[in-house]
Amino acid sequence: MFYPQCLWIIAILWKTAICCFVQCRTRQRRRGQKMSYEPRKAAQLIAYLIQKSGGKSLDFLKSVKLVYLSDRESVARFGFPILDEPRYSLPHGPINSETMDRMNGAFSDDAEAQEWLALLSDKADNKIGLTVEKISRDDLDELSDADIECANAVWEKFGHMSPWALREWTHDHLPEWQDPGRGRRPITVLSLMRSVGVENAEEAARVSEGLKRIDAAFEMARVR
Repeated sequence: MFYPQCLWIIAILWKTAICCFVQCRTRQRRRGQKMSYEPRKAAQLIAYLIQKSGGKSLDFLKSVKLVYLSDRESVARFGFPILDEPRYSLPHGPINSETMDRMNGAFSDDAEAQEWLALLSDKADNKIGLTVEKISRDDLDELSDADIECANAVWEKFGHMSPWALREWTHDHLPEWQDPGRGRRPITVLSLMRSVGVENAEEAARVSEGLKRIDAAFEMARVR
């Protein structure tokens, strides 16, 4: 027999689950974080790192590594990356796949390309450059203060390193990077969380994947 008490317990459990979800989403929104890939946000992150260098461009390999390390720093501090995208171990170290594709000029459509090129130039002489004279905080509207905090921490630690020294550092100090030989190996969110010491990494990774699916569903509903 299904007692009324059972309905009461189910209602409490359901309410608790919804509250946990809302709290998690609220933390993400406060940080400006969506659980889907945002190329505009990636472009702003790279542009900010270039400006931190004090120049108008940054070595391609170094840019790739600094973006990955900024994501890693965000996972260590807040449990979520700045950018949500596939990551891989490549022969030259870990990379953010979607972002590196766009750095190489592979865009999903013309609108995305125009948005990217409003801040960053095409790859030339193995460098990524700015297309604007100066970037203000208002130009970085996709980046939260927490994202900027992570980028600053990464630049302070790694900004002085050469591209090749940074490559070697990622090989020697990042346990989630596994030598892929001549191919590539996926870096899962779980392996990244474990490497930086996130508590209850398995559960955190499940929450991250669940939020990603929910965001995708909302995006599909919005498009329709």
